[in-house]
Amino acid sequence: MHPAFSVIFLTTLIGVGQGLVLALFTGQLYALANLLPPQSSEFYGIGSLVALLLLIGGLIASFFHLGHPERAWRAAAQWRTSWLSREVIALPLSMALIALYGLLHYLQWTSPLFVVGDTLSVDLTLLVGAFGTLATFGLFLCTAMIYASLRFIKAWHSPLTVANFALLGIASGFMLAAAFSAHQGNTLVAFYGTWAVVATLLATITRGATLYRNSRFRCKVDLQSAIGVHHSRLQQKAQGFMGGSFNTREFFHGRSETTLRLVRLGFLLLVFAAPLVLILLSYAIESARLPIAAFVIQYLGLILERYYFFTEARHPQNLYYQSIA
Repeated sequence: MHPAFSVIFLTTLIGVGQGLVLALFTGQLYALANLLPPQSSEFYGIGSLVALLLLIGGLIASFFHLGHPERAWRAAAQWRTSWLSREVIALPLSMALIALYGLLHYLQWTSPLFVVGDTLSVDLTLLVGAFGTLATFGLFLCTAMIYASLRFIKAWHSPLTVANFALLGIASGFMLAAAFSAHQGNTLVAFYGTWAVVATLLATITRGATLYRNSRFRCKVDLQSAIGVHHSRLQQKAQGFMGGSFNTREFFHGRSETTLRLVRLGFLLLVFAAPLVLILLSYAIESARLPIAAFVIQYLGLILERYYFFTEARHPQNLYYQSIA
């Protein structure tokens, strides 16, 4: 498939924003359990604002691949059958809950509504954060299933696609939380960094499994079965017309195997190897800059990873056009 940069930025930006919200809410839960020092309302308010801006940035990016942006509202009409429609609903719902979560913290509306088990004080931020967490995971599912539900794209039609979208978003979000904590100068860098390492290692396993799977499966149809001629040396000599078309532009990436190998190597280093080294090194030398560098490098790697994700998809129509396109 042809990688559209608008979709690449959509999926990576909202993934980081979702992961950051999960990181903030996880930190709040640990603080309520007295496992972490409590943070100021400003920390949660600014963090939620950053997450919201990332989701808004992804939403804006999505409009650049629409032929008629003024009709975007119609995308939600098929929510009963379309994962894209469900994403269109889940995204603004998540944004609204994140905005409310941050606003409640910023206004310090944290007075307990009731107490569970004489220890857990439940306030509005906790309730809104819980609903925001559910919406965030729902958004992960909707975004990933847009691709995983396509049976004719074998590279995407796998539960690993859902796992990769969720784990990469969580890893980058917790990495951003570590960078944000380092910038704020609080004590949560090690907490968020450790969870970022765990999520990155899990994402390494699932993404590696996807690469292995996609390198081994073979398409069940070929030129012989397409035209009913089963000669062993059947070859295509022309694509049937002189100029390009929508098919040749949108369903084939047009990149050489060498370029794709470099992209694959690049995202493996930038998403997985380099951030882990940097975040662990930051613990050793107590650097406030290395977590920030780790997040920036990982996000750049995510752009390459999502680019490669689209080039991995082999549309059946390319059996005809193939590299001639």
